[in-house]
Amino acid sequence: MAIDERGTQSPIPRFPAGFLWGVSTSAHQIEGAVAERERSVWDDFTAEPGRVKDGSTAEVACDHYHRYPEDVALLADLGVDAYRFSISWPRVNTPTGLDFYDRLVDELCAAGVRPVPTLFHWDLPAGLDWLDRDTADRFAAYVSVVAERLGDRVGKWITINEPAEHTLLGHALGTHAPGRKLLFDALPVAHHQLLAHGRAVQALRAAGATDVGIANSHGPTWPASQEQADLEAAGFYDLLLNRLFADPLLLGAYPDGIGELMPGDVEADLKVISESLDFYGVNYYAPTRVGAPQGTEIEFGGVRMPAELPFSVQEIEGVPTTDFGWPVVPEGLTELLTGFRDRYGDRLPPIVITENGCSYEGVDDQERIAYLDGHIRALHRAVEAGVDVRGYFVWSLLDNFEWAEGYARRFGLVHVDFEDAATLTRTPKASYGWLRDVLRAQVLRARG
Repeated sequence: MAIDERGTQSPIPRFPAGFLWGVSTSAHQIEGAVAERERSVWDDFTAEPGRVKDGSTAEVACDHYHRYPEDVALLADLGVDAYRFSISWPRVNTPTGLDFYDRLVDELCAAGVRPVPTLFHWDLPAGLDWLDRDTADRFAAYVSVVAERLGDRVGKWITINEPAEHTLLGHALGTHAPGRKLLFDALPVAHHQLLAHGRAVQALRAAGATDVGIANSHGPTWPASQEQADLEAAGFYDLLLNRLFADPLLLGAYPDGIGELMPGDVEADLKVISESLDFYGVNYYAPTRVGAPQGTEIEFGGVRMPAELPFSVQEIEGVPTTDFGWPVVPEGLTELLTGFRDRYGDRLPPIVITENGCSYEGVDDQERIAYLDGHIRALHRAVEAGVDVRGYFVWSLLDNFEWAEGYARRFGLVHVDFEDAATLTRTPKASYGWLRDVLRAQVLRARG
């Protein structure tokens, strides 16, 4: 945390008027109530032994489906402007699935919290496949149904969350659902998700939406050295994890050499993929240090990376790490945002940080407070440098089912007692109180 010359903590700088403060969650990670929806690829994945490290599933998770009034009350007490949640496509596929989101949106509006739904956060209905182009059209049809039902109360929409991770972890490396190990044969998954995004933007526009974006994960890529092999490996990694998912959206073109690897009429598809956005969502956690391939399989950040990859991900030395082993580098956020501004210029819409957070144990989570303090200040430095940033969402409101890690990683501002499935008691952590104070101070300072 920033300390002034008197040895006391200095306040978080004031952000521009109208800046949107929020927290994020996703449906599969918190809702539970599996019997009230269709199966997803994640249900099939977690049913296979060894897929999730603690052997758990999201069958109950935080039971948000039944306890959402309690969670909305936590949001209201926290003082956030907005709540970013995701809508479960498998739940919407049931006759009463949208009724839940009707109730949730009404509860949020009554509490003065703006609903910001994400339409796809990895929980693809079982039986669908992102390798199939038809999935993009089916996604657009689902989006139309949701927009027709909720569009009278929802103004801000996010189409897809982190297509890069869903492609890499789910289809290239096999550590997430659906568990495929296709390596570079997974590229059609990236293209079809981007196409689905474009078709979803069209569907939302047709329903009258005027505030539409996507949530892409990004971070600076740092070469392990200035040796040519490390520079080339880092450049390729940056292309795969950053430019492959930003260039088509913002420039209407894939990076050189990538377009010809994609299926279908790529030129026509890019016109759909690059539909105009009202904001560009960025999920930021850390930079990545990348070097030349080492010829051996390595595990990094809980992900096993095969030897045949043309790069190696290496530790960033000399910085703190979270309980997940992820490096804590707030200045990477400033670097990322100013770099995006320089790369994309006037093609870059206003930015919203749609996720930023960390995994730490304990209710007195001083490390999380220090993490958020540092990243919010780094974000303010980007604003001072002229980057048009309109909002910041913390990941996450609740401890939850953390995908292949199960319940072993705690990202929440609110502790959930998973040991007592009957109560799943919510306990606000120290970071919850800290953020509440920060938001109150922002409001007071905005009033002058």
